[in-house]
Amino acid sequence: MAQKTPPQIVIIEDNPADIRLLRQALDQHEVEYDLQVLTDGESALEFLRVNCHIGGSPCLIVLDLHLPRYDGAEVLRAIRNTPTLSHVDVAVLTTVASPAEEAEVLSLGVSLYARKPTDWDEFIALGGELLRLCYGEKARVAGPPV
Repeated sequence: MAQKTPPQIVIIEDNPADIRLLRQALDQHEVEYDLQVLTDGESALEFLRVNCHIGGSPCLIVLDLHLPRYDGAEVLRAIRNTPTLSHVDVAVLTTVASPAEEAEVLSLGVSLYARKPTDWDEFIALGGELLRLCYGEKARVAGPPV
């Protein structure tokens, strides 16, 4: 019997602490996944262009809104305009966003839009939501955080 490859999650985040917390939160759920971390918009766009082909795209892209080189909205726009990636679930995380940034991101279509958690329990819950998206289960309805 062929071994199934774990789903790939791509995290595009420039803050090492947030990357570490997201990884630890995902690990709390004891579900297999393959993680690729990119730390700026330019390397993210290059990675996605080169490595994500039909059948080889990630199950989820976790995208920080404020990145060096290209911001999250630009990366999201590129994802949505790339036929091999347009179907991929995208979760946008941010510490703060203007109403205009929020509206733009939501108009581009995301599966989850949330403020970055402020405590460990919230990170664990977020990890569960991200994995549910990856495994095809619906997370909470995308919309502005409350």
